[in-house]
Amino acid sequence: MSDLNYVVVLGEALLDLFPEGSVVGGAPFNLARNLAALGAAPLMITRIGADAAGGRIAAEFTRFGMETRGLQRDPQRATGVVHVRMEGPQHRFEIGTDSAWDALDAAELVRSVEAARPAWICFGTLAQRDPLSRAAIRSGLACTQAQRFLDLNLRDGPDNRTLAEASLALADVAKVNEGELETLLGWFGEPEHPAAVEALIDRFGLQILLITRGADGYACFDASERRWLEGRAPAVDVVDTVGAGDAFAAVFLLGRLRRWPLETTLQRAAQFASSVCTFKGAVDPSLPAYAEVRAAWA
Repeated sequence: MSDLNYVVVLGEALLDLFPEGSVVGGAPFNLARNLAALGAAPLMITRIGADAAGGRIAAEFTRFGMETRGLQRDPQRATGVVHVRMEGPQHRFEIGTDSAWDALDAAELVRSVEAARPAWICFGTLAQRDPLSRAAIRSGLACTQAQRFLDLNLRDGPDNRTLAEASLALADVAKVNEGELETLLGWFGEPEHPAAVEALIDRFGLQILLITRGADGYACFDASERRWLEGRAPAVDVVDTVGAGDAFAAVFLLGRLRRWPLETTLQRAAQFASSVCTFKGAVDPSLPAYAEVRAAWA
């Protein structure tokens, strides 16, 4: 039987290298840390190197009170890094190759998932770029009956379409941004058709599609009731938008675990995602701030 309060998160944990310094990142790790700070006790399964960057990631597990039985260590490959450049208001990412998270050990990952017996399992597309990690992640998905949450992080590459198609077919719930949705419709749908998004959802058998729209908020299609839900993002003084989508995903999952109404979950997700834009980095550097959020939602 699944633990109804348990989420497994698969994928990359790395260092984001900004011109002014480095921060721990990786969309799955941002998701997992937010879940941990909000009280959901996730199991993060990733792989790091035997280097200083790996030590910083391991320290984040400790800081957020996360168990480390899913933390794999690679004696040969380095911990992943991403160089983040600013081009006007947008970020440009240069992702290092042949990193530790590209070589997730499938047998170790499956053992971790099976022991966790999760209610939800989360995965993305970036961590599947290497055949080793791709096979490991898909083995992890296959060994559990958990609900599958896909965070589609499309990056430049020749196999994006194939990878997106296979990942969507494995998902129950998917989160995309507006640009990614436009790309998916170009690949798999009829962009000009008035029901193109719903047809895309039906094609892949999704239960829910989440669409993040930045300052314009969110849209959500709930296939079980054939309904659209939309909302605005609270206005904030934006410092940095990195990690806002990961924060939205974390609260969506928390709402599913806590059995909040979908409307309430989405409103709280948008509120929390906006709050992440008010500081530098993807997770709040002040852990007590999370306690205030938990208290407000209790």
